[in-house]
Amino acid sequence: MRGIGLIPNWQKENSALVVERICEFFKQRNILVLKADSRQTDYQAGGSLAKRLESWRGRVEILIVVGGDGTILRAARDLAHWDVPILGINVGHKGFLAEIEVEQMDRYLQYIVTGQYQFRERMMLDATVQREDRVLGRFIALNDIVISRGPFSRILTLNTFINGDFLESYSGDGVIVATPTGSTGYSLSAGGPIVNPSLELIVITPICPHSLNNRAVIVTVKEQILMRVDSRQAQVVMTADGQVGFALEDGDEVVVRKSEQKVKLVHFGDNSFYRLLRQKLKG
Repeated sequence: MRGIGLIPNWQKENSALVVERICEFFKQRNILVLKADSRQTDYQAGGSLAKRLESWRGRVEILIVVGGDGTILRAARDLAHWDVPILGINVGHKGFLAEIEVEQMDRYLQYIVTGQYQFRERMMLDATVQREDRVLGRFIALNDIVISRGPFSRILTLNTFINGDFLESYSGDGVIVATPTGSTGYSLSAGGPIVNPSLELIVITPICPHSLNNRAVIVTVKEQILMRVDSRQAQVVMTADGQVGFALEDGDEVVVRKSEQKVKLVHFGDNSFYRLLRQKLKG
C-alpha cells in the first residue's frame, strides 16, 4: 500500500502511546507512516489540516485519526475532498464515529494491511451565511449546522423555510440541522430521532422550543432549508459540527443544503451500527 497518514489528538492522555504502537506496527511491515505533529494539529493556530498536510496528498491510502469524535469531525471537514478513507481509533469517551477501540487495534490494523476493509460514504451539509444578499461565509459539516442563542441572551426566533415555503417560526434556544451521522449527537440530546447513518436525509430539531407543537422534522436531501434570524435582542451564533462558529445578526439568513462533498469512513464487516447503538444507550 502507498502509505498511512496518522492524525493524533495530542491532547488526549493516551495518544502518544497509541501513536507509537501504530508506527511500530507499520514499520515492521515496511509501510510508510506520515505522522502529524502537535504544531500541525493545533486547532487554535487557525487554518485547515489540508493546508498543513498538503505534502501528504497522493501519498497516503488511508488516514488514521487517533482521538475522539471531535478529532474525526475536524479531519472529515478539512480532508474529505482528498477522497481518502478515514479510520477513527477511539481514545476518548465512546463515540459513534470511531470505528475501533484501542484494545482492538492490532487485529484491525492487520485487516488494513491485508485489504480486509470497506469504506462507507457519509453525506455532509453545506451552510451559507447571507446578510442583505451578501454571502459572508460558507461552511461544511459532517454532523450538524446549529443556530443557537448566546449564554446570556433572550429567546431566539428563527423563521424557517423549506424550498421557499414557510415551515415554522421556532422560538427557543435555537435549531439543529443534522445529517444521519449527526442524529446521534446534539440532535439526539435535543429530542431528535436516531437515524441509520447509511441513509441520506436531513433532520431539523428545535432546541428547547417554547411551544409544545414544535417537533423534529425530517426532509429529503433535495430540500433547501433557510433560517432567518428574527431576534434583535439576542446574541446568536451559527456553528458547524460545534467547532467552527460565526456570529449572526438580526435578519441574517443561513441556507443549508446537502453538500456535494462526502466523507469516506473505514468500516469493518464485523462492526454494526445497531450493536454500537445498543452499547452506547446502555451507558
